[in-house]
Amino acid sequence: MSVAILDFGSQYTQLIARRIRELRAYSVILPGTSTVKEIEDHQPKAIILSGGPASVFDPAGPRPDPRIFELDVPLLGICYGMHYLVYHFGGQVERADQREYGRAHLV
Repeated sequence: MSVAILDFGSQYTQLIARRIRELRAYSVILPGTSTVKEIEDHQPKAIILSGGPASVFDPAGPRPDPRIFELDVPLLGICYGMHYLVYHFGGQVERADQREYGRAHLV
């Protein structure tokens, strides 16, 4: 089984890949802006959209090839990746008063 990880600049992308490999699945890290053809070349059974420091509200922010949604494979968004999935499909993503990147401590 192959899992494609689209990297949007997360400091945890390598850790995500390692955790997948520990589950005995092959994982490949690709740039978040890879074309659907580049992704399909790895025949993924699932795709993970990583986190990163960008905001979905930034028009210059990284965007995956929208054809990934036609690949008929499960998608998992982490942090920025989830924000992008929600934003892309018309959900509501709201700005927080304070940006967070990496570990966050709740009080």
